[in-house]
Amino acid sequence: MATTVAGVTTTNSTITTTTSSPHSPWDDATWILTSAFIIFTMQSGFGLLESGMATRRNEVNIMMKNAIDVVFGGMLYWAVGYGISFGTSAGSNAFSGWGSFFLDPDDEHIGTEFSKFTFQASFATTATTIVSGAMAERTKLHAYIVFCLTNTIVYSFPAHWVWAPNGWLKQLNVVDVAGVGPVHLVGGVTALIAAIMLKPRYGRFGGRIKLTSSSPVNSLLGLFILWWGWLGFNCGSTFGISGGKWKLAAKAAATTIMASCGGGITAFFISFVFYKRITKVRLITNGILGSLVSITGICAVTQCWAAIIIGCVGAIIEAAGEVLLLKFKIDDPVGATAVHFFCSVWGLLCCGLFANVDTIQNKAFAAHAGIFMGGDFYLLGVQCLAVVSIIAWSAIVSFINLKILDLTIGLRVDIEDELLGADIYEHMCYPPGFDLEDAKKSIHKRVAKDRMFGFIKAKPKEKEVTTDGSSCMCFFGKSRVLTKNIVHPNEQDQGSSQNGDRDQKKNSKLSDSRLRLVANDNICISDIENDQDNRSVNSDKSMGEANSVDSVRRRSRASSGKDSFQDTDREKPCQIM
Repeated sequence: MATTVAGVTTTNSTITTTTSSPHSPWDDATWILTSAFIIFTMQSGFGLLESGMATRRNEVNIMMKNAIDVVFGGMLYWAVGYGISFGTSAGSNAFSGWGSFFLDPDDEHIGTEFSKFTFQASFATTATTIVSGAMAERTKLHAYIVFCLTNTIVYSFPAHWVWAPNGWLKQLNVVDVAGVGPVHLVGGVTALIAAIMLKPRYGRFGGRIKLTSSSPVNSLLGLFILWWGWLGFNCGSTFGISGGKWKLAAKAAATTIMASCGGGITAFFISFVFYKRITKVRLITNGILGSLVSITGICAVTQCWAAIIIGCVGAIIEAAGEVLLLKFKIDDPVGATAVHFFCSVWGLLCCGLFANVDTIQNKAFAAHAGIFMGGDFYLLGVQCLAVVSIIAWSAIVSFINLKILDLTIGLRVDIEDELLGADIYEHMCYPPGFDLEDAKKSIHKRVAKDRMFGFIKAKPKEKEVTTDGSSCMCFFGKSRVLTKNIVHPNEQDQGSSQNGDRDQKKNSKLSDSRLRLVANDNICISDIENDQDNRSVNSDKSMGEANSVDSVRRRSRASSGKDSFQDTDREKPCQIM
């Protein structure tokens, strides 16, 4: 007795494979869904990588942001994003799709539509997760939630341009197998914009604090999870194994591995040469990731030898990008800009050099050959156009998006909260034996001293002018004021002109050499120079009265007609540690 199912004929205990229907539609759906599940594990990889490179006080917050990427970004992609990317209803055009909003296909298309949606949703959330690394340790959580929603829309348009049949870049036969443009370039550009707008972390470039990675082991573990996820990322982008797609998937796996090997070896050599035989964990990790980004767009339509070259160049670009960011003092805690922005530009351009014509799937993935594969300059020109257009779109829309968030909700946390750590003030995750009040006092003293000596600059909106023309800077609430170069009219001697001129000079010297810091109910006075001989500011006032706290407050009230400082019930001096 013989039975035939999906091209497989079974006779008793013998299985004979026929060629009339080698694969069924559910085979493609199974492949796509399995790849999507693997891609979702990249969220844990990104979380471990970022938390390992960040400081210990923000580990929980970083992992929480990756969960937020999935739940908020995935919800909006189902509601709106998928329709913008792949909607085919009336109104779809070369710039944007239309239709399939709040996706709910009929029974006939339920398998193909939902498998494609699940796969693309994993791409959309990855594009946002890339940005979270550049925003780490200094971003408000509720502002980041809103950003996740809006950034999903930013991704959806380039995805339509590159992959939708009527997308304008697809019509020009752009080559991008697995999303080096819509995913990594969009994420990398947005990461750069966010890092610039947020400005460096406290102590990153100067100051008295040295920021250190919390766990290089977590970073390496995150690398391995991302490595695993990248195979699903690239191989799954063939969207099935029917026909000859399984051959392209196998080729994508081989080129992905070889590119990462080339990038890793190059990163080891760079570390060996430039760091005097020290193997830098961050350099190796990001070098391998940079090579993986570089091969993403061309993985299924190039040769292994070309993949090795692409990976090596990607690692070099990543290392150079890190140096460039440091030169311009752009704080990217995990190197997302160098890995995903700079390397994705190379990933798109290398398609114009090393791509082969796709003869297996009738030019579905590459209709033109690269320059080094017997082609002309057409494909390279199209790839350059894709780079420019995606960068322009991402930079403009992301800047507007982040600027609106900054002006309304506010992107960056206060410096005191930043030093305390998001794990504590956002999630109430306290280390064993932690004393919150002692930590707040210590942080306040540190910030006060750094502000006084110029390590922290006041924001323009924090500057005020007193009634006597002196300048002051408010920080950390309305109850704390830093005043500099204050000269009060009633401190000047009203006696002889000779004594008055002499005492006025003494006044000026004293005011230039002293900073007065008023914090809550404490008045802190720090002498910058030794002016023991110039303490007398009035010939009729004793030295003790001039130095007393009550005298300082009375003179400031008399000069301005009201308190220059905050009224308090207690007045006690404090020291700045």
